[in-house]
Amino acid sequence: MFEREGVLKIFTGNANRPLAEKIVEHLGISLGQADVGRFSNGEIRVRLLENVRGSDVFIVQPTSGPVNDNLMELLLLIDAARRASARRVTAVVPFYGYARQDRKERGREPISAKLVANLITTAGARRVLTMDLHAPQIQGFFDIPVDNLQGGRILSEAIYAKHLENLMIFSPDAGGVYRARQLAKFLQAPLGFIDKRRPEPNVSEVVNVIGKVRDKTVVIVDDMIDTGGTIAKAAEAIMNLGARAVYAASTHPVLSGEANRVLAESVFSEIFVTDTILLNDPPPRTQVISVAPLLAEAIMRVHEDLSVSKLFE
Repeated sequence: MFEREGVLKIFTGNANRPLAEKIVEHLGISLGQADVGRFSNGEIRVRLLENVRGSDVFIVQPTSGPVNDNLMELLLLIDAARRASARRVTAVVPFYGYARQDRKERGREPISAKLVANLITTAGARRVLTMDLHAPQIQGFFDIPVDNLQGGRILSEAIYAKHLENLMIFSPDAGGVYRARQLAKFLQAPLGFIDKRRPEPNVSEVVNVIGKVRDKTVVIVDDMIDTGGTIAKAAEAIMNLGARAVYAASTHPVLSGEANRVLAESVFSEIFVTDTILLNDPPPRTQVISVAPLLAEAIMRVHEDLSVSKLFE
């Protein structure tokens, strides 16, 4: 328990309360009391049940599914803390929804990631803590500080503990090579990637496997697993080329649609994910690693005005 316990307050909505409880356990404080529910017409009702005047308030709320409800809870919690005279409000958003809509690929489309950044800032957040943004440039959408923590080190520690032999790290597409390279660096393993095309959203086709995978133990790393189709097809292509085994590693287990079935039927020996998103029914062979210690350390550093960049080293 650290010195400024009376000043630091952490609240959460309904998106991932177990993660918030783990964070406050690491910090040695109690979770702030808030009423987050619904009016009879479906509108979200928020009320902080304790005094936050002059406090350093952190709102822990990933904007995972149901995305719109969880986003609205986050915005209302921020607004409630600001209007209750909190000294500073920090949005802790372990998973940042709408992040894939970070540019206009066709005419007459919104840039949703920028709109969400505007909403969070307008609600009253003065800082954002997040993890593995789908597009790192989203940090530039904010006019307030954004700390984009990396899940790679947490995942690499879990993979390292498996003592996998002849290891190789793969990205499921060219866009994720930087993320895969970081994991390959942590594990001192060679790197490969999948050349694919995406004819429409949530649909992908494996075109080519770049890298020699025969007799290798391959770990495919991505920032999120959504429908599971992309990463499952990549694993199948790699196994067909003679890999010894294939594992998956992803920070955000979105797991929408038929993802649980797709992953259950996949060739993966094991799937490593974190708890940035609450999983009530994880797929078989899934290991969930908590990001609570990392987020707790980041919150403590922000609260005590220490360097957060130390967590990137």
